[in-house]
Amino acid sequence: MSAPAGPPQGGAANRTERAQPANDRHPLPREGGRGEGAPVILLTGINGQVGWELQRTLQAIGKVTAVGHAELDLADAAAVDRKLDEARPDIIVNAAAYTAVDKAESEPDLAHAVNAAAPSLLAQWAARNGALLIHYSTDYVYDGSKAAPYVESDKTNPLGVYGRSKLAGEAGIRAAGCDHLVFRTSWVYAARGANFLRTMLRLAAEREELRVVDDQVGAPTWARLIAEATALALRQALAERRHGRFKSGLFHLACAGETSWHGFASAIVEGRQGLRVQRVTPITTAEYPLPAPRPANSRLDTGAFRARFGLALPDWREGLQLCLEELPQ
Repeated sequence: MSAPAGPPQGGAANRTERAQPANDRHPLPREGGRGEGAPVILLTGINGQVGWELQRTLQAIGKVTAVGHAELDLADAAAVDRKLDEARPDIIVNAAAYTAVDKAESEPDLAHAVNAAAPSLLAQWAARNGALLIHYSTDYVYDGSKAAPYVESDKTNPLGVYGRSKLAGEAGIRAAGCDHLVFRTSWVYAARGANFLRTMLRLAAEREELRVVDDQVGAPTWARLIAEATALALRQALAERRHGRFKSGLFHLACAGETSWHGFASAIVEGRQGLRVQRVTPITTAEYPLPAPRPANSRLDTGAFRARFGLALPDWREGLQLCLEELPQ
């Protein structure tokens, strides 16, 4: 059986620093934390991969109100406005999304409601109330035809409903005119939830062979590293706002390096002992047809993020190793 060929169905400074994972070995600095006058942060999507990690990294910055789908249905516009008026956040971090890439082909209205309409509503409220919005987008806004890594100014051309809905969300945020940071990321995985890493570990424990797509390339990115980088970028953004220097922007945020889904699966298997699998066989996208097309090239150039925030995520292999260390054998 082939492995999934894309996201699993549901998920300026002169000195460059590496964003460190939020654990005991690399704690975030605590200045500007949760005392009197700390900003109020509304975090959505807490049950997702990035949202789960953000619950920890954002605690050091402000007073966090964290909500999942049970507390806030982003497809319900009236509920979104009510929650915003109730929480009165200074910062909105929208980690919620409709990420069922293939299912979106048959549920375009729901995908648009969550990925496009809801971010637009969040941005409009932020504009009216002087709040800062942080939002996450995707490599799927590109068609993958470029030979080199994509930069933020490259032409977008999503291949499916999911990518189009996420691109519409970006446009809605810009149109609202609020202070915002939008981070496009790629191939996100974590130690929890439904994702490529966990799928490969499960199948590798059950089967002797895995057949995995080898003609799509990108950078697997650990959700915790995204959350760490977000928190550090947010601190800088808050300082910029205090001094009247803040500029909204769109940035690519992904691990360094590149691989294929086959390469990612192979690295997962090599980093784990006691698995049944004997072979990880490369196949083509055509050999594993799916309802939604995927970009062949998902590589994102993160130079703009590094220049603005002085941060660079480590190579994807380093992130994978750290994540695997958290999983029980």
